[in-house]
Amino acid sequence: MKKYTIQKTPFVVPTSDGKIIEEHFGKVTDDGAKISIAHMVAPPKWSEPFQTPEFEEYTYVIKGKKQFIIAGEIVVLKAGESIKIEKNTRVQYSNPFDEPCDYISICTPAFSFELVHREAH
Repeated sequence: MKKYTIQKTPFVVPTSDGKIIEEHFGKVTDDGAKISIAHMVAPPKWSEPFQTPEFEEYTYVIKGKKQFIIAGEIVVLKAGESIKIEKNTRVQYSNPFDEPCDYISICTPAFSFELVHREAH
């Protein structure tokens, strides 16, 4: 049995808001429920609705900046910075800035629409 898996063809999640999401490991790519790892690019002026996910989410910003509203507090990460947001925390992710934000997102357990609990816009 092989002791490793190399991901050369991540699943590109269809979006309608200009955000690029490439899932390298997770529910869609390899049916993994424990963890999801995705490379994302959020375009300038992008945002998504508030959510209260049933998973921890780690974000590492590669390039640009990303804004988080976490339990009412505004936090801005710059390139080279990372954050861990505890599960069951109300959060909104956005890029209100003028340049794209390139980042890695890791969720444990893996991201799923059943666990994310996004609010209506």
